[in-house]
Amino acid sequence: MTVGTGEELAAKFGHSAIRFQDSSLGIDEVYGYGTYDFEDSKLLFKFYRRQTGIYNFRIPFTYFKRSYEIEQRWVREQELDLDLEQKTAIVAFLENNLLPENRKYQYDFLFDNCATVIPQVFEKTLGNSLQLNYDHLEEEFTFRELIHQNLELNSWSNFGIDLALGAVIDRKATPYELMFLPLYVYEQMKHTTVDGKPIVKTESVLVDIPAQSYPTPFLLSPVFWLLILLLTVAFMTYKDHRAKKRTKWLDFLLFFITGLAGQLILFLWFFTDHDATKMNFNLLWAFAPNLFVAFLLAKSSLPKWIRTYVFILLCFIGLTILLWLIKFQVFSVLLIFILLSLSLRYLFLRNHLRKTA
Repeated sequence: MTVGTGEELAAKFGHSAIRFQDSSLGIDEVYGYGTYDFEDSKLLFKFYRRQTGIYNFRIPFTYFKRSYEIEQRWVREQELDLDLEQKTAIVAFLENNLLPENRKYQYDFLFDNCATVIPQVFEKTLGNSLQLNYDHLEEEFTFRELIHQNLELNSWSNFGIDLALGAVIDRKATPYELMFLPLYVYEQMKHTTVDGKPIVKTESVLVDIPAQSYPTPFLLSPVFWLLILLLTVAFMTYKDHRAKKRTKWLDFLLFFITGLAGQLILFLWFFTDHDATKMNFNLLWAFAPNLFVAFLLAKSSLPKWIRTYVFILLCFIGLTILLWLIKFQVFSVLLIFILLSLSLRYLFLRNHLRKTA
């Protein structure tokens, strides 16, 4: 079964699950992957470090269906053309995964989530009789492009994901790797065979709700607030240039916020087990030491090395743009507002410090 997208970030990419129904025995259960131990007091911290366990689950189909009716998300079902022995093998595998010693697994957003386990279950239970045909795929996408397919461009979720995930997701996904997204699993099942015959017997819509869009109101959107940032920095910098002074609170905020963002990127890169957050060169403009330099800039008297430091920051912004142009890492298009704001202020600071040296 495949579930459509929802409003919350965790629901933006849909969901996949397996239903087992036997009317003669009164069985109608859904097996899935991807629930948390919400009683764990350190759940959020462990999630950020990718050290929390994700659990398999089994729930009655009526509960499963009702939950998505409430969330206003469509549910589609593909009935599989399998014999009794094959069905038994799949159910036995799923039940074995529910044992206490097997329920917990290490979640990975790209390579081990609710969707990726679906083809894995069939591969492990059906063996060589299962054949995946990729002839229907006409385009190649990077992981970042695939993620963007499910997010509004002018949204904080899109901006935040591009900030947190590194250059490792800017490589092309293989046809098999496309199935980290539920919709690609759904499409791939139509082009999969068992013993030479299509695995999908019939398709049906269980919850018929049109696909929803959840645009961010413009006044709450990142474009609006980042544009306000750029205009504020431009206006204050122009005033400072005319008055031959420096607005300390503006410099403090710019350096403090970029430094704080850099600390977060450092944490995700070096102190978590998430693979997708490695090699993140947002660290060049969100420079972690800025967090400490911000407190120096709050003072009237500045050390001489600050001018050299600002020059290095300008070079890092140039390097960010170069990496973007050669597509070593693709940054959020919304970053343009931030890079312009920082460049403008850094250029002013360097010139101001030269004159006041």
